[in-house]
Amino acid sequence: MWSRRQGRLRPTVCGVEELRRRRREQEAALRKARREQQLVSKRLLREDAPEEAGEGCVAVILGEAEVQQFLRQAQRGAEEKEREGALVSLRRGLQHPETQQTFIQLEGSMRTLVGLLTSNQALLQLEAARCLHELSHSEQSTIAEACLPATSYLLTYLSGYSSDFIELCLYTLGNLIVESEAVRRQLLPQGIVPALAACIQSPHVAVLEALGYALSQLLQAKEAPEKIIPSSILASTLPQHMLQMLQPGPKLNPGVAVEFAWCLHYIICSQVGNPLLIGHGALSTLGLLLLDLAGAVQRTEDVGLELVGEELACPVLRCLSNLLTEAAVETVGGQMQLRDERVVAALFILLQFFFQKQPSLLPEGLWLLNNLTANSPSFCTSLLSLDLIEPLLQLLPVSNVVSIMVLTVLCNVAEKGPAYCQRLWPGPLLPALLHTLAFSDTEVVGQSLELLHLLFLYQPEAVQVFLQQSGLQALERHQEEAQLQDRVYALQQTALQG
Repeated sequence: MWSRRQGRLRPTVCGVEELRRRRREQEAALRKARREQQLVSKRLLREDAPEEAGEGCVAVILGEAEVQQFLRQAQRGAEEKEREGALVSLRRGLQHPETQQTFIQLEGSMRTLVGLLTSNQALLQLEAARCLHELSHSEQSTIAEACLPATSYLLTYLSGYSSDFIELCLYTLGNLIVESEAVRRQLLPQGIVPALAACIQSPHVAVLEALGYALSQLLQAKEAPEKIIPSSILASTLPQHMLQMLQPGPKLNPGVAVEFAWCLHYIICSQVGNPLLIGHGALSTLGLLLLDLAGAVQRTEDVGLELVGEELACPVLRCLSNLLTEAAVETVGGQMQLRDERVVAALFILLQFFFQKQPSLLPEGLWLLNNLTANSPSFCTSLLSLDLIEPLLQLLPVSNVVSIMVLTVLCNVAEKGPAYCQRLWPGPLLPALLHTLAFSDTEVVGQSLELLHLLFLYQPEAVQVFLQQSGLQALERHQEEAQLQDRVYALQQTALQG
């Protein structure tokens, strides 16, 4: 937009093209940051019975001799109850990193545990699986790799009949997958993706939630964009089933939806199958879910964070934002599926909720609004016709990041031409811009200058009002700042000549 060689405004098409170029750069940078800052975590299921959780059963660090003793009792005890009790004691000890290290360094310990895992006694199987689950929660990759001999059996048990056992196996596999590339290299050829795809047919909510967790861990692997998502995930039925899990309605379970929304986010961030997802109706599904979230906010003031907070709203907003950058959106009419005015209205309901309850999510909602308005005159029209400019301006004081995003959205509207600038004017816009020119943040001021340039270009009467409200003095604050000098000078000249 700005010609630094001549230091003057260039009121021609190059201004709009420069805005678009900068926006593309911002989008690329943000997508990269989101891929790099993935939410890697581990889950731990502990469901001790009340009598096991008493003061007399406090978990203690076990030495080598004690680990050997409990393994021997579990393997050769005279009674099943004695064998089960030995595994319970071992499991409690494995809650400590010191015991975990002792266990994996003890020769034959994992072989014994796998033997118990594959026994024909259900209670021993369950306790052995719980011991493995404790080990899987370790932050040491060496411990995850020590569990390799058990992973094939955990995978096999995903096709079992006990939903509790399947849930435990899924969380354990999820913990191991994210920690060790060796585990992923072993499980992928053995068919973990088809096994997960089979689990998604389960009628049990707990299994589906565990499945979403395990899948999200697999999708966060560093090799996922190149090796796992294109060849395994997108070739399976998982994407379609994930979208079904996100369909609004009475069957929507918030916990399950959260897990699969993050899964979808990781797939979209890989940028290897987004046209396929759009073709499967991802934009329509996510748009309807956004409307559903906004409706939940309107129905009650005390909405749980699980429903509209960071847990679900955040991945839904990210998925929509990133999908809208795809060229395939235009070819399949994706934007039309979002029903312009309804989506914009719903987004503003959520923005108001975030403003009051979770300001940290405001940039996510504003980034979606940016992508909606960037190349769509109809979404810009919706913003104007619903009188949402003033509510948007009210977000400016929240933070510098929010200010930049608000100003970027307004630039998207203004760059559409004279008719749009005329509807932005008059109103609270110019006083708000004069206020942002008093900010110390260079990016905020720079974005304010971009918007002023567009207003001067398409709404010449704004120049006179700008002068009357001490606009030149506001510009003078920044005329010595290296990053802003050229733009400040160009605006000064335009104002004085206008």
